[in-house]
Amino acid sequence: MQVSAYLKLSVAVAVATIVLKTAAWWITGSVSLLSDALESLVNLAGAMFALLMVTVAAQPADEDHPYGHHKAEYFSSGFEGVLILVAALAIIWAAVQRFWAPQPLQSLGWGLGLSVVSTAMNGALAWAMLCKAREHRSMALEGDARHLFTDVWTSAGVLLGLLAVAGTGWLWLDPVVAIAVAGNIAREGVSLVRRSVDGLMDRALEPQVLADIDKTLDGFRHHAVRFDHVTTRRAGARRFVDLHMHMPGQWSLGRAAALRTSVEDALISAVPGLRATIQLLPMDVEARAGAEGDPL
Repeated sequence: MQVSAYLKLSVAVAVATIVLKTAAWWITGSVSLLSDALESLVNLAGAMFALLMVTVAAQPADEDHPYGHHKAEYFSSGFEGVLILVAALAIIWAAVQRFWAPQPLQSLGWGLGLSVVSTAMNGALAWAMLCKAREHRSMALEGDARHLFTDVWTSAGVLLGLLAVAGTGWLWLDPVVAIAVAGNIAREGVSLVRRSVDGLMDRALEPQVLADIDKTLDGFRHHAVRFDHVTTRRAGARRFVDLHMHMPGQWSLGRAAALRTSVEDALISAVPGLRATIQLLPMDVEARAGAEGDPL
């Protein structure tokens, strides 16, 4: 199943969980179940935006975007993070109102049952989406999966809180649980926004990927060839590496180009989704490594 298919499934599951959790809140009158339903509404908006951004990211490179549109996925992750923070504030507001004016809860059995069903649906989908996100290195899919996992933990906390209310009769536990839930999802929202901003700022590749690149280059290093100024960045699922390859000045252009092609092929084979840019230089020539767009 492709990334977009998982996001479409996420939209469908979000609609189903909204119906179930809203029904649970309506039956019981629990503000913590209302907070759970509000987060599912955020899930729906986030999944729809993620689907839009994945569609944009999949577009091929064009004249205005020669490196492609892969960074669009970071907007999706950041948007979901902001939505989570907004939902957390709404939950806290509703919980504070209920804390000062407690209300008895009704038909907890039905409400808890509906919540358990929706939680199971979200948990199964979130696990499948996270595995797929790691396979395709999709920030949008990962953001949506982590958002769903937050919803799962939220629902679990709500269920435990309501069981405690039922067992003790302490109505104030309901809004307290809702506030605790809000704090937990706010933490996840901040994490998503931070990671999104980090990605938009051209973060270097992961340490393991850098090690794979260095190991690949080691296979070509010898007294006649050396590499320097190796820089990397990532944009969504796409990975980039730029480097200088030095070789004897008396080599023919054809021989140098053939070796560069071999290095590029080896790098792409070692790191799927990598785009390698290699500048050829004579062994006795040094060039500064400037910022992207600066002349070297």
